[in-house]
Amino acid sequence: MELSLATRTVAEHTVLEVGGEVDVYTAPRLRERLVELVDAGARNVVVDLGRVDFLDSTGLGVLVGALKRLRAASGTFALVCAKEPLLKIFRITALDQVFPIYPSVEAATSATPGEHRGSGPTA
Repeated sequence: MELSLATRTVAEHTVLEVGGEVDVYTAPRLRERLVELVDAGARNVVVDLGRVDFLDSTGLGVLVGALKRLRAASGTFALVCAKEPLLKIFRITALDQVFPIYPSVEAATSATPGEHRGSGPTA
């Protein structure tokens, strides 16, 4: 399956909507796009995984790299994910304790940076 990437701005956040499969074949495209966004000055990045059907360890590595890159640039990085199979991957790898994960773009873009850690708001 192919990877789709679309970018939009919501409340001073750059939202990258990802669709399809993020795996060893497609992850380099995702990495390139995230690097481009940060290099272009994006400092509050939200990756929306709502249309992702599959995510492997290569994709997880890309997301961790983006988080590190944004932290080094004094930025914020959050994920939007409501799909249980993907959330399970984050829990199993304990990355739900590393990434702020929100159920919607609206929740991610309205949160105060640093307000929520781990799985994001529980409300």
